[in-house]
Amino acid sequence: MADDTIEITSPYRADFPALSKTMNGKPLAFLDSAASAQKPQAVIESMDTVLTGGYSNIHRGLYEISQNLTQEFENTRKKIANFIGASSEKNIVFTRNATEGINLVAQSWGRANLTAGDEIIITHMEHHANIVPWQILAEQIGFIIKVVPVLSDGTLDLGAFKNLLSDNTKFVGVVEISNALGTINPIDKIIKMVRGYNSDIKILIDGSQGIVHRSVNVTAMDADFYLFTGHKLYAPTGIGVLYGKYDLLQFMPPYQGGGDMIERVSLSSGTTYREAPYKFEAGTPAIVEVIGLGAAVDYLVDISMDKIMEHERKLLEYATQAISDIDGLTLYGTKDLTQKAGILSFTMDCAHSSDIGMILDQCGVAVRSGHHCAMPLMEAMGIDSTARASLALYSDKSDIDALISGLKKVQELFR
Repeated sequence: MADDTIEITSPYRADFPALSKTMNGKPLAFLDSAASAQKPQAVIESMDTVLTGGYSNIHRGLYEISQNLTQEFENTRKKIANFIGASSEKNIVFTRNATEGINLVAQSWGRANLTAGDEIIITHMEHHANIVPWQILAEQIGFIIKVVPVLSDGTLDLGAFKNLLSDNTKFVGVVEISNALGTINPIDKIIKMVRGYNSDIKILIDGSQGIVHRSVNVTAMDADFYLFTGHKLYAPTGIGVLYGKYDLLQFMPPYQGGGDMIERVSLSSGTTYREAPYKFEAGTPAIVEVIGLGAAVDYLVDISMDKIMEHERKLLEYATQAISDIDGLTLYGTKDLTQKAGILSFTMDCAHSSDIGMILDQCGVAVRSGHHCAMPLMEAMGIDSTARASLALYSDKSDIDALISGLKKVQELFR
């Protein structure tokens, strides 16, 4: 039984204006951060400052505000590189989101390097964003997609993973933390296993949840590509990051054409392109959103990811115990909380996940209901959907207590 005397408060909650609001007349318990996180005041103010105090386009203007904003934009690239342990800002490509980053890798690296009969490996845990782009390309080229199964405890079957590797394997794509289960995959072990089999196999890590819940060092990780989206990392929508090893980025052809990614355009002699990462950033970028992402990174660095991880660990322990005490509730994912991030995915025998979500809404509790863009995983687990409560640095015990109270209300109404 959960200990009601436990006090787990977040000292960062007041930094997020939206959390002072109510929902259906109840204090807001926002437990849908895995879908998109709330924004701290520091991020909001950074974007407001650009829009009201010195907005212009960048990389082209010779006037002061354009030069200043260009410098701030490129300084954010350096911030991101430092934040994820990249060796240079030239490893950092700005995208709209993680989905665009995967599509970029598929349509640029994949189209240039994969041929009929080649094999790539993904897992049953992948978000649709790391499945569909490869299916589209496979239909066009004819390579084979192999899938690593998930064990009943919500972890990857590493033995099966190893057996899928072959002389035809050219690429591996793995999610760092499952957005549907919270399982933290052993990325270091997976990369070592793949490199040990064939060092030429390229490896992509989807870090959309990973970078939110723990420290990341891409150089130590040794992935060829690592990507994430800003809106889950307390930054605005419309901005994401693709990290790539520089020799790979330089070799890859442009993904989109247009302004700012060119050196010279000629109708008679063709077009030449800028070096990486700029050749992948066609057109006017998400200037304000990049500045917002930089502010989010500054905010997280000031707090420290270690403190965030410790806060979320304590809250996950409390939440797991509390939710496990509810009769007829099934919690999905590993029971080893050292291998799990702040995501609780569950079903109840008395109500469908959509009914759970609607009742919780009336209680002021925001959770996600559905397949979480992980239909193959749901199918593998023999269910069509779950309700999902996800934690963030601003979550605290009051959110979990409101969730538990709401779930008891579901029991009262549907039993």
